[in-house]
Amino acid sequence: MADRVLFIGWTSPARGAEERALESFNDALGLLGRKQQEGLIEGFDVGLLEPNGDLGGYIIARGSATQISALRNDDDFLQSTINAQLSVDGIRHIEGVTNEGIAHQMEMYQQALAHVPQHA
Repeated sequence: MADRVLFIGWTSPARGAEERALESFNDALGLLGRKQQEGLIEGFDVGLLEPNGDLGGYIIARGSATQISALRNDDDFLQSTINAQLSVDGIRHIEGVTNEGIAHQMEMYQQALAHVPQHA
């Protein structure tokens, strides 16, 4: 089961580049679909958000630490990201944990917390 995620977010298409942004979006979904079929990631989810000033949408790729690292260093993925950067504003890639990764992360947090004086 996946214990890592790669959050890919963006704000909006660049003005005048909306058609290219849509093409980049579809290319990214196709790429991730192929990676999933090949077993190189466990899966991915897509979300499009209501208008706001911060985030227009996201893709969350799920996999192991090895799979997410390999994805981030994959030439096709890097090219897809570069293509998107030319037509989409506010692109961000953020790694995180999920499922069993949460328990390990919280254990580490609790260990660190034991060394921090607490104030009432």
